[in-house]
Amino acid sequence: MNKSSPLIRESTSAKLRTLIVQRIIDGHYPPGHRLKEMELAREFNTSQAPVREALRELEATGVIESEPHRGSRVRTVSERELGEAYQVRAVLEQLAGELAAGQFNGREALLQRQADKVRRAYEHGNMEEYARHDLEFHRMIVAAAGNQVLLENWDALHFDIRARLFLGHSKLSLQSTLDLHDEIVKALIDGKRKLAGRFLRMHSEAFCSGGSAGRQRVPDA
Repeated sequence: MNKSSPLIRESTSAKLRTLIVQRIIDGHYPPGHRLKEMELAREFNTSQAPVREALRELEATGVIESEPHRGSRVRTVSERELGEAYQVRAVLEQLAGELAAGQFNGREALLQRQADKVRRAYEHGNMEEYARHDLEFHRMIVAAAGNQVLLENWDALHFDIRARLFLGHSKLSLQSTLDLHDEIVKALIDGKRKLAGRFLRMHSEAFCSGGSAGRQRVPDA
């Protein structure tokens, strides 16, 4: 009778997680703010179970912290901490690019369309859509690498949340990273493993260095 409830709860917790992150970004829930399950459940008109799951996921990413008998509270996430996460992402995606190059046979147009969605979202000033489409673009590449351990470690860094926090904190111009997308797509389709890996690493490193990494030139390989 309740076979569908875990799926419903999972969907609800994902939506709650997104809402809570957005409220953290816009300052509605400032650092130190206590997040109480019962109050959030009333606020969002849901049960406590999906709220608990959302808070547990946010704690795993370091966005909030929990204390025994005191509940959860928003922690301060520094640009340094976010930058360090992107340093790890740079290494993972360099390997992913090398493994995924030449593996998009029959799906080249799909990869290009996803890159185009990222650019359109940016041009329209929709950073919510930009973050979502960009995440899908990069996960598509990591999945194409065919290494399940790599994919699991990439997923474990929760870039769906970190990207939103980074965009909320940073004044980085994203134009150079968008231009890199086109070069990434070309290298992947042409099967240029080292070049694809370097471009993907540069893309993540741009978030660590204020955008300058995106303008370095890389020799063909």
